[in-house]
Amino acid sequence: MVLQTGSYGGLTPEQLAQFNRDGYLIIPDALPPTTVKAMLDETHTMLEDFSLADHPMTKFSTGETSDHVGDDYFLSSGDKVRFFFEEDAFSRETGELVKPKSQAINKIGHYLHALSPPFAALLDPQLNPDLLGAGTSGGSVEAGRKESHPAAVARAIGFKDPRCLQSMIICKQPEIGGAVPPHQDSTFLYTDRPSAVGFWYALEDATAENGCLSFLPGSHRWAPIKQRFVRSAKGTGTEFVDNQGPKFPNDEEYGEKLAPEGVTAENGEYVMGEVKAGSLVLIHGNLLHKSEKNLSKKGRIIYTFHVIEGQGTTYDEKNWLQPPAEGLTRVYRD
Repeated sequence: MVLQTGSYGGLTPEQLAQFNRDGYLIIPDALPPTTVKAMLDETHTMLEDFSLADHPMTKFSTGETSDHVGDDYFLSSGDKVRFFFEEDAFSRETGELVKPKSQAINKIGHYLHALSPPFAALLDPQLNPDLLGAGTSGGSVEAGRKESHPAAVARAIGFKDPRCLQSMIICKQPEIGGAVPPHQDSTFLYTDRPSAVGFWYALEDATAENGCLSFLPGSHRWAPIKQRFVRSAKGTGTEFVDNQGPKFPNDEEYGEKLAPEGVTAENGEYVMGEVKAGSLVLIHGNLLHKSEKNLSKKGRIIYTFHVIEGQGTTYDEKNWLQPPAEGLTRVYRD
């Protein structure tokens, strides 16, 4: 079931203006506590129940290299639920796992939005009626609808035919949660023209201590998608290649000419985005953002998926993530 266009509200004019200006938007209380608990319970069950017996022990790096995230276990995960380890969960000397498996996973992906009922319910109001009351400041369900449902948000920011892909649980594990360098999501989920937007839900508090996100406000306007993360031309693995296609969603509102003088991805002034559990963070595909290593004893678990435009754009076979046989999940239809 998909949400019919116009069934619910969207962002307020102030929220939409902030997203367009900054390239990201934090919406507190976008998920009700019942939904957060259901997602966390499902996450902990999966972390405890997956088997190591036949696992290839694929590690996921958040750096710029990609050899270790090019195996078949990773590349064929677009229609499955699979588990990827933190690099620092293993001994550098022996290669053995030094953390309990439930505290060693970096992420779970990439088809949770279809295969895991608590996560699939986020896109289906019939499965999750409680969600329609989220995002309220005054307790009104009608008010909450303006902020709560992904379809309403996607519609508000301009999507005509939003398609959901790459759903992930990301565990910033205590003491070993890896740092994520400045990056842009459209590098990894490229469409011609770029259209990706991340929906990032905090299932636990994300703080400066445990590695919350940081953003370079406004960088979505001037930071081009210079590279793409694709399946290797050699036939196996993945690689970064120069982007030969459009680097911005359009040429009227975006462009490198808009960059503040002297500001780069490395020296820009990033703004920390601490959020409470239940918050939604919207992230424009061109926006530069990052997070630091979690050295604390408190982890943080989040759920994220990305939406791309299915109307008038091309999602091609070079992308590392390929759609399942039934195609990418529609968020709503006209």
